[in-house]
Amino acid sequence: MADKKRSPIPGYVLERIPQDAVCTSTLEMAQDALSEPILNHSLRVFLIAKWLAERESSEWAKEDKLPLLFVATACHDFGASDLYNGKQRFEVEGADAAKAHLLSHGASPEESHQAWTAIALHTSPGIAERIDPLSRLVRLAVKSDFSPSFRAEVDTVNICAEIECHLPRLEVEKALGDAVVKQAAKIPDKVDSLTWPNTEKHPSAGWPGILLRAHLENPGYEGINPAF
Repeated sequence: MADKKRSPIPGYVLERIPQDAVCTSTLEMAQDALSEPILNHSLRVFLIAKWLAERESSEWAKEDKLPLLFVATACHDFGASDLYNGKQRFEVEGADAAKAHLLSHGASPEESHQAWTAIALHTSPGIAERIDPLSRLVRLAVKSDFSPSFRAEVDTVNICAEIECHLPRLEVEKALGDAVVKQAAKIPDKVDSLTWPNTEKHPSAGWPGILLRAHLENPGYEGINPAF
């Protein structure tokens, strides 16, 4: 369980989240599973994605689509939590959790799979942006939250600054990078180990594996993971 000693979610955020059963329960799940830095990040990603959809007059800004957008963004880092830490890489664990939750609330298999795809691919540049409109929105919002240069490129500088006034960053880069590395069941002694550990959990060419490798190359380093 995540630390319960956290700041309350501001009204600025709550009033923008759809008030239906699936979104209310998703928010409760996020509060249970995620540390405050990662929860704030996930909520910022929703607000950025919603703003992008509105700017583009996208279908994802419509009332009937917003719940699915909220679930896809709020759950996208569930797999990095202790509560949803399974055998698969964190993106897939989070995607599986979101899909199961949506199906339990009556979402269609097609809608649930859209959310699954958006979460599973949110760390896959060049694929997420093109495979599906929802995946694209989630990917652009995640990049906007983490990359100042990308914010300038897609003109999200002002909205990101506004959102951060209500949802502070709280060193999320360190919190998320450390959480993903921590999930390695066994840390190898050498970076060039012939048997890379946890290949399903930390595939060597995937973001979790890249973070783990950077951690191994910088033993004792206490800052933000260099590969973040």
